[in-house]
Amino acid sequence: MNAVAEKHFIDAASNRHLDWLESEAIHIMREVAAECTNPALLFSGGKDSIVLLRIAEKAFRPGKFPFPLVHVDTGHNFPEVIAFRDKRVAELGERLIVGSVEESIKRGTVRLRNPQTDSRNAAQAVTLLETIAEHQFDACIGGARRDEEKARAKERIFSFRDEFGQWNPKAQRPELWDLYNTRVHPGENMRVFPISNWTELDVWQYIAREGLELPSIYFAHEREVIPRNGLLVPLTDLTPPRAGEVVEKRVVRFRTVGDISCTCPVSSDAATVEAIIEETAVTQITERGATRMDDQTSESSMEKRKKEGYF
Repeated sequence: MNAVAEKHFIDAASNRHLDWLESEAIHIMREVAAECTNPALLFSGGKDSIVLLRIAEKAFRPGKFPFPLVHVDTGHNFPEVIAFRDKRVAELGERLIVGSVEESIKRGTVRLRNPQTDSRNAAQAVTLLETIAEHQFDACIGGARRDEEKARAKERIFSFRDEFGQWNPKAQRPELWDLYNTRVHPGENMRVFPISNWTELDVWQYIAREGLELPSIYFAHEREVIPRNGLLVPLTDLTPPRAGEVVEKRVVRFRTVGDISCTCPVSSDAATVEAIIEETAVTQITERGATRMDDQTSESSMEKRKKEGYF
């Protein structure tokens, strides 16, 4: 087999793989619309939720989405991502509901030692549960994937949450033969993950195939950062240098986006989707392991947050 034929074979195999993942995700999203009374789709402006929007388009267009879009805004998000979120929602003509951690702080349901500088990432769980209760959502569709983190690896596609919004890994439902039990009592809800079986590489290959637009911070750019504990902390008002730390200017990109206080870029000169695919194919560190300070506080950080109602 010559080089051209080999590339054609690999591309065809990749497309068949993406077709299967896409078909599964469309099936799951339609199952939510058919079985759940009042679902919502969580859209942050990040790459995984951007993929979810394309899946929703393929599942329900030319009609409107059978659910609103929901974003829990910490008030400490990267401005490029919020601008992209609003632009994409306007293009789609869909309804966006924003739950505000800032409003939760004002109500007193979220308490931080220093509300202006402390990380608000974990506080999102409270605001999410308040948003679910206010709008009586019985299912929230999210972009979590099993390859991101070990707590997410053992989560079902239809992940049951009790009346307190809590996740119990020992009380999940079997999902044999792609059959899903969506029944919940009032106050309970489901978190549904249509791209749970995707990898980071699958996501980027799908973005390339579909020609999806992304926030600019996903691509290589120059930024001031602070090397800290093996991570590159972005220099911002929320994340200033500590005593003795040195600020450096590096070419970086973000593999994942979240609250500024806990999200770090990685050194990279990948300025195109194709370059990112090549880089992702050989990386040996998960995206959260390489970029999220909140996941490094302990080995069970994510599982503890999920049990409290986190995404």
